[in-house]
Amino acid sequence: MHALVTGAGGFLGRYIVEGLVRRGDRVRCLVRRPTPELSALGAELVPGDVRDAAVVLQACRDREIVFHTAAVAGIWGPWQHYYSINTVGTRNVVAACQRAGVPYLVYTSSPSVTFNGQDQAGVDESEPYASRWLCHYPHTKALAEQEVLSANGSGGLRTCALRPHLIWGPRDRHLIPRLIDRARRGRLIRVGDGRNRIDMIHVENAAAAHLRAAAALQERPEVGGRAYYLSQGEPVNCWGWINEILSLAGLPPVQRSISFRTARWLGALLEGLHTLFRLSSEPRMTRFLAAQLALSHYFDISRARRELGYQATISTAEGMDQLAAWLAAGER
Repeated sequence: MHALVTGAGGFLGRYIVEGLVRRGDRVRCLVRRPTPELSALGAELVPGDVRDAAVVLQACRDREIVFHTAAVAGIWGPWQHYYSINTVGTRNVVAACQRAGVPYLVYTSSPSVTFNGQDQAGVDESEPYASRWLCHYPHTKALAEQEVLSANGSGGLRTCALRPHLIWGPRDRHLIPRLIDRARRGRLIRVGDGRNRIDMIHVENAAAAHLRAAAALQERPEVGGRAYYLSQGEPVNCWGWINEILSLAGLPPVQRSISFRTARWLGALLEGLHTLFRLSSEPRMTRFLAAQLALSHYFDISRARRELGYQATISTAEGMDQLAAWLAAGER
């Protein structure tokens, strides 16, 4: 197929590009900066930003499918920054697909679009969108997801949204390095009683799920307009997994702890101070971060298995072995 991947220079985007190239697809990448790794794969690079509607339209010309992974993630920062990239950028992608006659669009969303600051234990896609937002990232992603799904069937475009949770693996530049850096600086503190369970997904499984979704969009009309949770399919203890990652990096387990109630109060206080004094730095604790670290959030992925044919081909144990080798090689 002739495919376009937005955010192709990112963690997940690059794995999707590699998967497409391996199976012989012709891949175009919308990237914000030169990416030699993608050029080496034989991919065509289009420099630009999803906020530029003209560039997005140019990138979508003569494409049969678009994988839209470009986004800004985070727990702090101005609303306009998140909204312009996550929501308006996605709106530009949808409009460009319709104008250019692209038949299929796979959107990378997030499970946080349904996160209300409470435990999510085995919830499925019937879970409604959140009614209160603890940071701008999930809010702007939810707005974007709704635009993608509502566009299904409009202008000959068929769409779906994937919600991979906590993507990890070799070449990660965010989740794993952030954990390790905080631990090394003595800033990693357990929030809550340490019994919360979470879902996560190995990056190769997340990338493969995007390719499966593309095939399902073509083969099964009912996939259009739907969202799908994605994970390893086996929840883990949050702090047990964090300590395992720290062990791979040669660091001791987390020893200090704070109650969820205290962390949430501290997060609200720090958010207020950063807002009042217009501090550009990220608070050490926020309400969203406290909730993510203390509460359970794992999901029923039956729909993805049933309708997309998704399965985790890289087991958690195998993925951790890969991560150990990558950390040992010092490539982070």
